[in-house]
Amino acid sequence: MPLCDLCVCFVFFVTLFQFTLPALIVILKMPSIIHYTNCPVCGSTDIYFVFSTKDNTVSKQEFEIWECKECTLRFTQDIPDLSFIGSYYKSEEYISHSNTSKGLINRLYKSVRNRSLVQKRKLIQKTTGMDKGKLLDLGSGIGSFVNEMTNHGWDVTGIEPDNDARTVALTSYNITLADNDLFKNLPENSFDVITLWHVLEHVHELHDYVVLLKKRLKENGKLFIAVPNYTALDGKIYKQFWAAYDVPRHLYHFTPKSMDDLMKRHGLKILDYKPMWFDSFYISLLSSKYKDGRVNWVRAIWRGLRSNIKAIRNIQKCSSVIYVVSR
Repeated sequence: MPLCDLCVCFVFFVTLFQFTLPALIVILKMPSIIHYTNCPVCGSTDIYFVFSTKDNTVSKQEFEIWECKECTLRFTQDIPDLSFIGSYYKSEEYISHSNTSKGLINRLYKSVRNRSLVQKRKLIQKTTGMDKGKLLDLGSGIGSFVNEMTNHGWDVTGIEPDNDARTVALTSYNITLADNDLFKNLPENSFDVITLWHVLEHVHELHDYVVLLKKRLKENGKLFIAVPNYTALDGKIYKQFWAAYDVPRHLYHFTPKSMDDLMKRHGLKILDYKPMWFDSFYISLLSSKYKDGRVNWVRAIWRGLRSNIKAIRNIQKCSSVIYVVSR
């Protein structure tokens, strides 16, 4: 081959390499995506697209919300897998991990949180009839609830997968939280109470997780599972702008029907439904911000109040529901 032809080939391949290498790097860095062809709760193939909604906290990406016609679960489609989802939690605005006071809404959230912690403690004591006992708190965030229960004599194990949140717990409350690895290695039948305050909607391996919950719970123990409820009035009003979809961090969007289905599949039963009244206001304020670009305080508060009024006669219509569950 003539020298000039070799030079041309060399330049061609160098140029090709320059253009394809960045694309190759992007492909290698892309996360594995989980695409559901069956409902994550009941396994039905009768699932359909509802709408797309935006990650307003971190990535600004659009994600699809799908629904199961059989059990009414909604779920986020094409989610990042477990190895990549952590990057979607890295934001100062994600209050459960950062304890931020940035913005008036988050400052209001923190001011109400102490009262909510007391209410949760009293709910557990009243439901179980116990003033003290062994408690496992999953998804402990910055450790506020663990601190509340520990200060009132409970023997508490707190588990939090996010290292930054564990650091905040240590500096704020002098509490050492374990990472997720501990959950799989805890002894069976060892806890009187297991709490998941807005945690189950984040769990990738849903059914395996519920199996572990049941194994860790004592025979007469109680689960307290709090999750958002998209059938609430504020969910219906804000639709794709409803902040509690919180994609892609919230993988599942439960209803009382879908939660009941999930529990029954694992030999668990829902004993009671309890309201989280403040959530409708907090979610409505955030939803207003996402929908209009700014918070319409009067309208958002009114919508949160309307949602609560509608749920007074039927707690299963509350913006967030606490499910009290037993074996």
